[in-house]
Amino acid sequence: MVHFTTLVFSVWVALASGQESIAGYSPITIVTDYNALDRDQHFMEDELEKKTPTGFANARAIYEDGGNSMSIAVITLAANLTGSYSAGTEIKGRSIFGGFARGKLYADAAEGQNIVIMQYATSKYQGTWVMCRVGGLVNEHQETSGCLKDTGTVTIGVSDEFSYSYDVFTNNDSGRTFKSISIDVQSKMIDCPGCPFADAAMFADYYGTSSYGDQWVTAAFNKGATDFTHGNADFSLWKDSDDALGEVIKKGTVCMNVFMTVIRKFEESIVHCATECTSATCENDAVAAWDAGVALYTGSIEEADGNAGGFFLHQMADTRCGNFKTCGENGGLMGGVKSYINSKLLRLFIAGQEQVTAGSCVAAKETVASIAKHMYIPVIQGALRYAWVVDEISQGPKVKAEGAVFAAAVLPRVHAISPPAAKIIYENMGVGAKSTSFTAVKTAFESIYPGLGITCAKVGGLVNSDGEYKAAVTYPCVDGQSTPIVDNDDDDGKPKPNGNGDENKAGDYTLSTKSYMFTAFATTAVILLSM
Repeated sequence: MVHFTTLVFSVWVALASGQESIAGYSPITIVTDYNALDRDQHFMEDELEKKTPTGFANARAIYEDGGNSMSIAVITLAANLTGSYSAGTEIKGRSIFGGFARGKLYADAAEGQNIVIMQYATSKYQGTWVMCRVGGLVNEHQETSGCLKDTGTVTIGVSDEFSYSYDVFTNNDSGRTFKSISIDVQSKMIDCPGCPFADAAMFADYYGTSSYGDQWVTAAFNKGATDFTHGNADFSLWKDSDDALGEVIKKGTVCMNVFMTVIRKFEESIVHCATECTSATCENDAVAAWDAGVALYTGSIEEADGNAGGFFLHQMADTRCGNFKTCGENGGLMGGVKSYINSKLLRLFIAGQEQVTAGSCVAAKETVASIAKHMYIPVIQGALRYAWVVDEISQGPKVKAEGAVFAAAVLPRVHAISPPAAKIIYENMGVGAKSTSFTAVKTAFESIYPGLGITCAKVGGLVNSDGEYKAAVTYPCVDGQSTPIVDNDDDDGKPKPNGNGDENKAGDYTLSTKSYMFTAFATTAVILLSM
């Protein structure tokens, strides 16, 4: 349980530490390293776009070995350790640039071993979050000025010095990669305290493996087939289409691997929130996990206001809203502004941060459930859009691949509500589907909206570039709600409709993190001064 003293400390940190905003969200903790994972996506997509064997090999290296998130150095000591050191112990040495390269032990180091792993320290400034970045990146994207020199002395702990050797290009890895976050689902979402987490369990049950995301992407790189219980994909059908393979890889990493990791961080926050904290080291665990979830959803390229365009889920939501006329705080707009989904999620992100900071764990758990269901909406929109394209416009491998990956990223959630609906979607959109019926796919998706807890208006209807619906069949379904979206299904801090007779007009959202923190800090100060 987060105590009152933690709230005082966290509010003070937020006001005093000057963390950079993430698409309108103000993190309390340093999450620049999580935020930077989107740069792996950026560089991987650049390599896929080359459509050459070398480009695909480079993309695979980035997928497997990363480079931009959790940079670690594998250091060989000249002599065996004479004592043991715990993970997290400070370690430092001289950098290539000439200053100090600082970090902490990534793993426990036992007496007698001569290999230690150092995780480089992370700055709160996104532009210089870590100055040693190698992993699987191609030369032009590597940064080595802040890496340890190839030889010298490192200090572990307060004063224990050891001579070492280290090759920055062969001994520098990443502790967080697209591959690793998928493999970690089993240990961190299924077999862990407070687990299994619901969404991860649905996906593991449907696919028969918790590392479904990695299996999907790896099979695409291999031009081979998955080995799932349901929803298999044989990418050998597209072995001659770099466009198709590129789509299932780049959308797979975001919609499968990153998507589930975002949910994981929010779920971890709830576990930390609800666990009795007995030391200073765990006081901010709940807030740190929450901030990390927002960072992974958004990515660093979105910058402070979220308008820069990026490569993660935040950008996907802003892209899809233009196809379904669900842009704007209450929907109904075509583009040029943030999506309804990102506006909604920002409010939920802020509300959840406040809840875990205050120790309101039950309320935060409800917020996580709302975040998760809204995150599925852009994925459903993507599947619907490409069902239409394949049915009405083109049957080329690229558009079929885009539809297949969007469908694969939501099928387990659909199956948990209605196995028949999931079967219809897979038969129409899976890799190798014999035909695609937009009407059948749309009807199947709409049948599970109540079970998922979303509305027809939030998904919207597929429109042309002028905002008119493509056809009668692309209109949104009807469930008693229309646009502008009545945003009264969750307590995210946004007032309910004002009761003036216009049920489709939502009230103004005025809650802000800064005003909350100022009020909390001021109230705390008054309490402390009066003691």
